[in-house]
This record gives sequence, C-alpha cells and structure tokens, in this order.
Amino acid sequence: MTSNACKKGTFKEETGSVCMESKKLEMGSRDLISCLPREVLGEILSLLPTKLAASTSLLSKKWRYLFALVHSLDFDDTVLLQPPPEEGREELKESFRNFVDRRLALQCGCGSRIKKFSLTYLVTNSSDVVDERRWISSVVERGVLEVDVTLRPRWLGPVHTDEVHGNCFLPYHLFRSKTLVKLRLGTDTNVGKLPPDVFLPALKSLFLDTIMFDDQDLSDVLLPGCPMLEELTVVHKTDFYPNYRISSQTIKKLTVFYCYDFGIDDGSRISFDAPSVVSLNYTDYALYEYPLVNLGSLVKAKLDISYSKTNIKRPDLSGLLVGISDVETLHLSPDSTDLISRCVKHGLVLPVFNNLVTLSFGSKNKRGWKLLPYLLKHSPKLETLIIQGLDSYTGDVTIGLFQVKELHVVGYKGTAKELQHLKSLLAGTECIPKMQVEFPEDVVVDDAKMIQTRRDLFILVGVVSTDVAYFE
Repeated sequence: MTSNACKKGTFKEETGSVCMESKKLEMGSRDLISCLPREVLGEILSLLPTKLAASTSLLSKKWRYLFALVHSLDFDDTVLLQPPPEEGREELKESFRNFVDRRLALQCGCGSRIKKFSLTYLVTNSSDVVDERRWISSVVERGVLEVDVTLRPRWLGPVHTDEVHGNCFLPYHLFRSKTLVKLRLGTDTNVGKLPPDVFLPALKSLFLDTIMFDDQDLSDVLLPGCPMLEELTVVHKTDFYPNYRISSQTIKKLTVFYCYDFGIDDGSRISFDAPSVVSLNYTDYALYEYPLVNLGSLVKAKLDISYSKTNIKRPDLSGLLVGISDVETLHLSPDSTDLISRCVKHGLVLPVFNNLVTLSFGSKNKRGWKLLPYLLKHSPKLETLIIQGLDSYTGDVTIGLFQVKELHVVGYKGTAKELQHLKSLLAGTECIPKMQVEFPEDVVVDDAKMIQTRRDLFILVGVVSTDVAYFE
C-alpha cells in the first residue's frame, strides 16, 4: 500500500489506490487557523466560553478585533470572578462590570448581531439592577434571538424606579423585543410589576425558574403578549406557593414543576387554560382543588403528584383528572398512584379515559396497586401497559380478564419473587401476546440470562413473546 507520508509542503489524499496531490501549502511556522475566513473564526470563537474567546484578542493584530464577530455571549460572575475575600469583593465586581461593558461596546461598534446572550449575576444593590438592565437592553436593541438571565438577588431593597423601566427588576425593552425566540429567566427573583404592553411576537420558548410576579401578571400580562409561544416551563423551588393560572391559546408543550409543600394550604390552586397543549409534564404536591383544566388537545401527560400529609389532607383531584381524560398516553408515578388511590377511598370517581392507549403505572405500596384494576376498567382502548415497582406488589391485586397487546415491566431483575408477583398479578388474564422486560443498570444480562427470562415468562406466566431490554 502506498504510504500516507507526502513530500514536505504537500498534502495528499488517498482513495483506494489513487493518490491525489492537493494544492501545495507553505507550512513551516504558518498559522493555518488565522488563514480561515473571518466569518468562520467568528463561529469558532462563539463556541468558546466568552472569557476565553475575548483573550484571543491578545494573540496578534489580526485577532485583536475578531471577538466582535462572536454571536454568542455568556457572562457569568461565578466563573469569571471566583468567590473573593470580602475585602476585595467590590474591586472584583467592578472588574466584572468593566469586562461586560467593554465586550458589549466592541460588539456594538462593529454592528454585529448577537444570537444568544447569557448572564449570571449576583445582585446586591440598586446599582446592580441598573447594570443588568443596561446590558440586557443593549443586546435586545441589536436583535438578540435568545436570552438566558439568571439573577441571584441577595438584596431586598426597593428596585430602582425610572420612567423607562418602572419598578420592574428587568428592563422594559426585554418585554418588547421583536426578535426574541427563546427566553429563560431565573432564579428566586421577584421581577416586580411587568409593563402593561408586553409584546414578544417571535417568542416560542419561555422558561421561568422560581420567578415571582405581581398579582396575575404571568397569565394576564406576559402570556397574552406572546402570540407565538409553543413551549412553557414553570419551575418553582421556594417555600412560597404562587397560585398560578396558566392561560395560553398557543402553547403545545407545558411543564410545571413545584417541589415544596411548605407554602401549600387550603387556598392553594392552579388552573390550566391551554386548549392547544399536546404534552403536559406536571410535578407538584396535591392542591386543594383545580378549578379550571382546559386541555382539549392533550395527547401525552406525565403526572408526579405527591400527598402532603400536613397541609391538605383531602385534596380534590377531580378537576385535574377530568381535564386530562382525553389523553392517549398517561404516565403515573408511584406518588401519583398512591395519591389517587387515597382520593378514591374518600369518594373520588375516576373519569373514563376513552382515548387512552398507553398507560405507565408505578406503585410503591399496597394502596397504589389497588388502583390498577379500577383504572384499567376505565380505559377501554388500552393496548400497552407499563408497570414499575413490581417488587412492592402485595399479591392480593389481579388485573382480571383484561386483554392488552403489550405488557412492559420496568426495573425487572428476574427473581423468583418477581415471577410469582407477575403470575399473581396476571391471574385470570387472557394470554398476553407480547411482553417487554427492562432490566436495571446494575444487573448483568448475558445470553443465558435472556434465554432463562423468556423461558420463565412463557412457562410460569404464559407470555408468547418477550423482548429483553438492558444496559450494555
């Protein structure tokens, strides 16, 4: 075979037996990267952390102003300025301010467009609010497409009020951008009063991480001002529970995640008025009631709702379950099945899930497993049943004469106890044509294990065909 080595100053490419000599390059000490077009160098620098990209201006005269071509800026005071001693904190913070100001001024001077702007900033006084407003306004005025702002407020004083921004923590211009497509706001921040004329005509994705609004500004001001919004995520990680009303005619994917029950009481409620939502992912503690759940286009729903023992002993889930009853795919976590089973015991009547084709059912106790037969009777079109938590099965619950096309068992280990649980669970059930068992990551699965699994499920449970899924 012809050697890949070529004469000095020559590049050769070999395809089969053909060796093609390319254009000669003067290698030596030449900097090939610097020979790339300026636009390409700008793309490369945009992939680097902003501080590193900015440092390339010291390489040579040609690189001095290349940073102006960077279209993705990420300013993070936790990265650029490591936690300093208390006596040097203000000096380093001033250094961070100057760095951001210089980089934005350079971008502004060349007139280049910024596609993405990220800012993580510790807010300790009113002057910091003025700074972040100025920086965000600067990129919005230049047609930014994506903004990711994480403010870490450590200051409870009054927000600096002026004629342009009012008393809103964030700049007025952010809520009037004609180009913004994706907006992410955080964390643990009360943004104050939004401007009444919010209008984001291009915004498609909105992520709110522990953001508090005045009154109902989320549903009455922000969401109505986003006529093209398709994806909304609302995360809340503090002990203050906001009574949100999520109302939008355009959202297709909705995620709501609350993880504290401390602030929940008999007045805690949430409403979903989103008739175009196709996918819902809802994690929360059970609330007193769900007064409005309008999800007429829902196809897939994932519920992870926990019971709060101390705050709401008799939650009312009827509005929520009726509101999602047209779903085709439903995932219920072990906490959700435990909660729903509690409510059924106290009088909750399940709606009929007329369109449900796939059900993922998890359980961690006897109470949860008791819900399964009741739920199956209310799912006349169910074809695929996915169960997890088989090791917690108690043995006194059977599916009965229920026909499914596929049964999936998640977290299956192939123990004798699990096989007995499956046999008991499926007692009296007609032959299931196909089963899939998914082994957990810590179980080693070889050919012998797969053969034994299929044999056991056929002989002891009566499964005709078994697929085995495992981690390699």
